[in-house]
Amino acid sequence: MECPYCSSTRFKVTNKRNSEEGIRRRRECLKCGKRFTTQEKIEKDDIFVIKKDGRREQFLREKLQNGIYRAFEKRPVAKDKIDKIVQEIEEQIRKMGKKEVKSSTIGEMAIRKIKKIDNIAYIRFASVYRDFQDIKDFKEELEIFA
Repeated sequence: MECPYCSSTRFKVTNKRNSEEGIRRRRECLKCGKRFTTQEKIEKDDIFVIKKDGRREQFLREKLQNGIYRAFEKRPVAKDKIDKIVQEIEEQIRKMGKKEVKSSTIGEMAIRKIKKIDNIAYIRFASVYRDFQDIKDFKEELEIFA
């Protein structure tokens, strides 16, 4: 690492803070005396999702988040609660320590967490995740649910 002002490689850390993105360090160059900030980001290993048809896709938190947001659309549930579900699912997946996870595993994690918070969102998510084809599928799910 070099000072952005004089390219010296000698500096000291004057402040260090943890942030959501990683570790933030305030540094002071020992040659020119100017200060600058560096950001250390923790790299997470790539996880791949094995889809129902056998395809492999990189795990994207945003994709999971969008699906769960859609289930809770127009429901009286705080965004923080929904974000917490997504965070917990991602943490569970990473704690598994596997490079590949079946989409069904992720879907079941989501369904269990959604069901605890909102019944309507649960049915919405289940209808997409379990690929309901007609009203009979909804009735069967509601019987299991009740």
